[in-house]
Amino acid sequence: MRLPRRASRRQVAQDVLLWCLLSIAVSAMGPDPFEQPMAFAGITVPRVALAGLAVLAGRAWPLAAVALLLPLGPWDFTVGLATSDLTWIAPSGGYVKIFPFVATSPFVIWYAYLTGRRLPRFLPALALASVLSAVGVGLVLSQGGTVGLWTTMTTGLLGTYAVPYLLGLLRGRLLQQREQARSSAEAQARLRERARIARDMHDSLGHDLALIAVRAAGLEMAPSLDPAQVRAAGELRLAAADATERLHQIIGVLRDEAEAAPLSPAREDVAALVGRARASGMTIALRLAEPVPALAHAVVQEGLTNAAKHAPGAEVTVTVAPGRVVVANGPATRPRSAVGSGGLGLAGLRERVRREGGTLAAAPTADGFELAVDLP
Repeated sequence: MRLPRRASRRQVAQDVLLWCLLSIAVSAMGPDPFEQPMAFAGITVPRVALAGLAVLAGRAWPLAAVALLLPLGPWDFTVGLATSDLTWIAPSGGYVKIFPFVATSPFVIWYAYLTGRRLPRFLPALALASVLSAVGVGLVLSQGGTVGLWTTMTTGLLGTYAVPYLLGLLRGRLLQQREQARSSAEAQARLRERARIARDMHDSLGHDLALIAVRAAGLEMAPSLDPAQVRAAGELRLAAADATERLHQIIGVLRDEAEAAPLSPAREDVAALVGRARASGMTIALRLAEPVPALAHAVVQEGLTNAAKHAPGAEVTVTVAPGRVVVANGPATRPRSAVGSGGLGLAGLRERVRREGGTLAAAPTADGFELAVDLP
């Protein structure tokens, strides 16, 4: 049998201390070494060595420690933690000892508890329980088999072995459930982070691809380009459309619309966003008022992206106030871009607004489309 390795000096010190205490308990149960040295050498010394083996194996295999400490179990039926009168059950019952408790009982109880806590299988523990029961039955029968002896033996087995094992089993299950809950929480946190990254990719890359398509569409209509350049601009616009569609498909797998990302864009973030859209060829009027809502960046980005996709060439008005963000566009002045829409951006934005306690309205108007968000 391969002995377990001790993980640290502290564990070695703990095991040595445990062996010393167990040896003292064993010595207290045996003959006096000064009055009966030969009996002490023949009974106590082997028990001390057995206790050392139990401590050595007990950290990794507590069931083995319980088996090794079998001779030091609750087999003295003349002692007990309580005494009860059983004459009301049987006239010959008399006063009997309840839960025989000897000096080594606390150590046996401890290893029985560790067995329940650490042993994943029931069969080895059941096999040892059968051996313990056989030993107890044999001792009772050898001493006359009275009602009192049966009561003492049964309470001894229950209190020393069964109850600590069941308590350890319960504790082990609780710890296992706690670990599973922690692992599940970590997995959920990883999934939420993936969803947040996926949403940011969708919002940011989708916005940029839409602006690329707008620029390409503008180049297609430029009168100064030759046919080859116009054809290249058209291919660029179609490539942006294909990339956007693939982005929708990929993000649709990763995205979790129930998760809201923490956003805290400042006034200059919204202004920079509008500036990049203007540089791509969009006509945008911006009205900003402090303080800028945390969701303003996401709302403006989604509104500009939709305007670039569905109303190319339209004039866009962006209004950002402390409790309201509006992105409105007029009718399209150029052919609509081929860039598709997966419907994820608006749905995700609606969920973010809902979590913030606000409302989102997105609907066509008399001359275009309006995205309006009201925040508390």
